Amino acid sequence: MVNEHELIYALSDALDLVGVDDSDHGKRVAYMALECAEALNLRENDKVQLFHAALLHDCGVSSTKIHNLLVYTLDWDGAEDHCIRGYQLLNLSPTLSHLSQIILYHHTYWSDLKKLNIDFLTSSLANLIFLVDRVDALMAQHRKERPNESVLHIAETVKKEIQELANDFFSPELVDAFLETSSREVFWFTLQQESLHNYLNQYIASLQSETLDLSSMRNIAELFAYFVDAKSPYTADHSLDVAMLAKFISQKMGLPAETTSKIEIAGLLHDVGKLKVPDEILDKPGPLDDDEFDVIKIHAYETHEILSRVKGLEDITDWASNHHEKINGQGYPYHNKAEQLAIPARIITIADIFQALAQKRPYRNYMKPIDILDILKSKAEQGEIDKDIVAVVENNLQNCWEISIKNSRKI
Repeated sequence: MVNEHELIYALSDALDLVGVDDSDHGKRVAYMALECAEALNLRENDKVQLFHAALLHDCGVSSTKIHNLLVYTLDWDGAEDHCIRGYQLLNLSPTLSHLSQIILYHHTYWSDLKKLNIDFLTSSLANLIFLVDRVDALMAQHRKERPNESVLHIAETVKKEIQELANDFFSPELVDAFLETSSREVFWFTLQQESLHNYLNQYIASLQSETLDLSSMRNIAELFAYFVDAKSPYTADHSLDVAMLAKFISQKMGLPAETTSKIEIAGLLHDVGKLKVPDEILDKPGPLDDDEFDVIKIHAYETHEILSRVKGLEDITDWASNHHEKINGQGYPYHNKAEQLAIPARIITIADIFQALAQKRPYRNYMKPIDILDILKSKAEQGEIDKDIVAVVENNLQNCWEISIKNSRKI
């Protein structure tokens, strides 16, 4: 079984990848929110809710351009767009939908928020995330402008700026709590990466374990599939369709029901590492050059790094992160060979190839089923993919085609 806290924390690593050059924004927000929660004497259940919401607060952002605005700008026109998108995404997940309103209002000014007909806890948690989120943005902005100044010196500037925003941007009570807890130097020192991760890992270890069954894991995995696929208009619903196709193929091969469910989850999560790839590479209207392809190659490795941090997710991690390997050892990033590639991993590889070819991309139109099959057969003959799985696809070609475009494209 998988611990819910560990899975959400690990998947927040995927959200942090969007920053490319700036990581851990969500974790810094979660840490600062928890520290302020201590000063506010929040109940433990409310702190856990705050922790999860803070980690996921930017789940409506897949674009590196928007992420840069979030990190380096105090406020801008359209800031609410990613809040609305995050709210919509979380409402798709029964396991995490209770966080949706907090995400919806996490950029709403306190002067407006207190007039809305929502409960006080939700408005307070949303505004607290907004406050520490902007603390992180202001810190990043000032460090960029004044790289030679100490963190503590910059922190004093930020505290004054936050204090000036009380009543309008932020609740005065929350500002007071922030000023109280941030008066200690250790508050700012803990924002360093190693200290930050230690703090949050210790917090997770202190919590009562909340285990997830396969259905709940699938709900969370599907949420992140939507998040990943939103990064580029050319990969809309790619992960969802790969997952459905991989599950269908595994069922046709007679694999056990639990295995087919785990294959589906691995399919949903196989591209989470792609969030680190800059938008301009994914959306390039032509073939990638060697340097760009090298950047793309890191995504399977990042998928492994993210998922491997969750105990109980070992099989899913292995199958998801091997989706660009070839049974002749000429794939990437590990160059694993046949004996190192389990049948579920081979299934996801073939489902990924099939679905990608069925989608229109910047540099080519979608391909017809028979043409996709010809490519799969050629790859099997060259020793790249499993010929027995390709045979299953051939025997169910029309069904595979329909599944592969079910969500991503209307014919």
